[in-house]
Amino acid sequence: MKVTVVRRETGSLAVEAASILVSVFLALTMGAVLLALMGKDPIATLAGMASGAVGSKLALTETLLKATPLLFTGIAVLVALRAGVWNIGAEGQLVMGGIGTTGAALFWFTNVPEWLILPLVILSSFVAGALWGLIPAALKVTANVNEILATLMLNYVAVKFVEFLYYDSWRNPRGFGFPGTAELPSSAWLPRMSGRLHLGFAFALVVVFLIWLLISKTKFGFELKVMGASYPTARYSGINTGRSILIVMLISGGIAGLAGMSEISGVSHKLQNGLAVGYGFTGIIVAFLARLRPVAVIPAAFIMAGLVVGSDQLQITQSLPAAFADVFQGMVLLSLLASETLVSYRIRFEEARC
Repeated sequence: MKVTVVRRETGSLAVEAASILVSVFLALTMGAVLLALMGKDPIATLAGMASGAVGSKLALTETLLKATPLLFTGIAVLVALRAGVWNIGAEGQLVMGGIGTTGAALFWFTNVPEWLILPLVILSSFVAGALWGLIPAALKVTANVNEILATLMLNYVAVKFVEFLYYDSWRNPRGFGFPGTAELPSSAWLPRMSGRLHLGFAFALVVVFLIWLLISKTKFGFELKVMGASYPTARYSGINTGRSILIVMLISGGIAGLAGMSEISGVSHKLQNGLAVGYGFTGIIVAFLARLRPVAVIPAAFIMAGLVVGSDQLQITQSLPAAFADVFQGMVLLSLLASETLVSYRIRFEEARC
């Protein structure tokens, strides 16, 4: 009997679903081993994490609250990847979206009717993130600059820019010398749904649905699929890849900017210096956990948010370090990479020839 590993000719939804389950199982197994090495009861600790994430109405709403920016950043990364473009800059685009939100609410649209402020805030956050995403796209199209490096570096530029605004240019004149902006007017706040959970969650679900429609039901979505499979094939078939890259990065950056809006208008109600807390980078894990399927971003974002909220609960109840959530997310990513073999390859058994 001869055993060989061969590449799959076509993808399989069942295999992809199985690979996600395997990824989560591997991550839980590695987490259990790590907890045992730390002297904790793995079963009780993981059960406590699950309870902290979904064990009560308050826990569930907090998990959905954390899932909201992950839905935005996850689908933002996904739509770029479907075109073969690596957007590693969702973190910076999120920050720029937060800046757009704050600027629109406090400085740019102060003389408009109150009912118009929130729509303008949402639009401003999208435009700010989109323009930030357009920079690396333009560099890639015009000068063949690697978009991974460009988007990654722009994250740090955005963080430094928000620090400048926070400590200097947009400092609240009535803040008694303390850094920070003034609070946004209540007309720029996202309405609450339950507890701290705001309407941004429902808005994120709508965006996921719209991206699903774009990818699955439009000509442009088909062009993105062809580009993601092969740029030479896309060019040969007459697709303007340069134009498509610019458009898809405008969309991707704009959606990531909406994540910043959800954090400012929905949670803090003012520009925070610590706005960049890793949602953009976690969105990359969300996109890959969803296997680049838009609808699958919803459970993927929920899982990652549950890890964060559950780990926070363990920090309180079992004195685990706050970094445990980051370690767990890394385990999920490593498990995803390992389970990729299930999607790309299959085992074939052959009779050995004499």
